[in-house]
Amino acid sequence: MTFSIVAADPEAGAWGIAVASKFPAVGAVVPWARAEAGAVATQSFANTAFGPRGLELMASGHSAEEAIAQLLQHDGDRELRQIGLVDRQGRAATFTGSGCFPWAGGRAGQGYAIQGNILAGEKVVAALEKKFLAAKGDLPTRLHAALLAGDRAGGDKRGRQSAAILVVKARAGYGGFNDRWIDYRVDDHEDPVPRLGELIELHHLYFGKSLESERVSLRGRSLAQMTSILRRAGYLRTGSTFAEAFQEFVGNENFEERADRAGAWIDKPVMKHLVKKFGK
Repeated sequence: MTFSIVAADPEAGAWGIAVASKFPAVGAVVPWARAEAGAVATQSFANTAFGPRGLELMASGHSAEEAIAQLLQHDGDRELRQIGLVDRQGRAATFTGSGCFPWAGGRAGQGYAIQGNILAGEKVVAALEKKFLAAKGDLPTRLHAALLAGDRAGGDKRGRQSAAILVVKARAGYGGFNDRWIDYRVDDHEDPVPRLGELIELHHLYFGKSLESERVSLRGRSLAQMTSILRRAGYLRTGSTFAEAFQEFVGNENFEERADRAGAWIDKPVMKHLVKKFGK
């Protein structure tokens, strides 16, 4: 009761899944991924054991197609299952059992596998594929663009409820301690796929980093804007300096990695966000 795309960018060392469904918290069931192993989407009467087992098989050198064959070999309900895998080399495969509710099916190419059931029609997976192949940017951006295209092409014919994206890359998680580069879920929402896109944008805002040439020097007009924001937000108080207020402010807003704590500069996207949020 879901549509998804699993994909890889072997050159960037990234693997991921984007998924949506008329089902609560689809991100708690369908997506599984591990850096240097691959990605798995397990759906339609989902056997969640396919996630970790599929990753183990691909990590040990099996192709996506070989892994699917092994996962289904002893599954008595295989004809109810739908699964998509992409392995460490970007080889992909998808399976749709004959008992999946229509419309159900998928397609795969180098670096991606797309699958869905109870869809508005084959046009949904076609839209996902077309957009993924045409989209520019990093893997999370392309995955979400594809998911949104499929959603707007009709998606799950029962309606909308949840969406999720999981993208892994070695040491890309917070502080470099794990591989969870992007891991966001919208568990219950009337229009979850666009909301998922907003969360991805926030991730880039909080965890991205601008080139030094794109930094905004806090002087002149930009200094006046930031001073006004600090006063309006209650940070620039009597007796406090601009630098002290700015340091407290960017820390509370979680932008200490995207600004000079002494108040000399701030990354341009963050400045734009703060002006929009506080500059009224």
